[in-house]
Amino acid sequence: MAPARTVLVADRGEFFLRDTGETDPTRPVVLLLHGWMVSADLNWHSAYGPLAGAGYRVLAIDHRGHARGLRALAPFRLTDCADDAAAVLRALEVDRAIVVGYSMGGTIAQLMARDHRELVSGLVLSGTCQHFQDPETVKLLRWMGMVGLAVKLAPKAFFQAGFKRSGIALNERTAWWMSELMRHSGRDVAAAGREMARFDSRPWLGSVQVPAAVVLTGRDGAVSPAKQRELAAAVGATVFEVPLDHLELTIRDTEYNPALLSALQTVSAPQGVPA
Repeated sequence: MAPARTVLVADRGEFFLRDTGETDPTRPVVLLLHGWMVSADLNWHSAYGPLAGAGYRVLAIDHRGHARGLRALAPFRLTDCADDAAAVLRALEVDRAIVVGYSMGGTIAQLMARDHRELVSGLVLSGTCQHFQDPETVKLLRWMGMVGLAVKLAPKAFFQAGFKRSGIALNERTAWWMSELMRHSGRDVAAAGREMARFDSRPWLGSVQVPAAVVLTGRDGAVSPAKQRELAAAVGATVFEVPLDHLELTIRDTEYNPALLSALQTVSAPQGVPA
């Protein structure tokens, strides 16, 4: 794992952060944003080493309500997650970063590029899309109230059932996965699902001018490759496709991480300062 730290942001709270520290000052900072119902470590633990080894300073935040993330009194909002990430960059005095978002983290990355453009030097999106309003996903996300109740009252049983449905065996490695998942706030992860159901960047994403790349998960059963291609076209992104399903980026990291590094290299090219 990358070293852990707590970042105190005035008027906002304390944030858990992975931070590899400054390495090559000529290389950009990379901010990793994780997906729904996981943590920064679950989503990105296989990428910390390769990215740091390539010379990037790697930052990874736990979103509010997820794992060690902020427990706020206010209802969960994706825009607040984007504001949290921007506030952490400012607290660290990071002028600009390449923002990498996976799944739900991709929606937060899009919001950061819209609302905090001055902080975003490049955008890498993966396993994500412009909206989750297709009928199949909407039907699934209607069950968020029950998901929240299950995570609150019987988290171990709930996640064990999820492992079984996904064909994941319980062993020493997955015991760590379970411990990370059981840190979540049931209220917030349910609200996050409802927030994704409402998310739609189609009206505005095309106006966001930022160097972009998409690491497309070509066998994704959660976010269809067609929707990922639509996202890439909307933001003018270079596409790097890997033949992976939605949850395979860490267990097949030897295939995923080279594509991620290529995407980072693409958006790291010198760019003019945005207007």
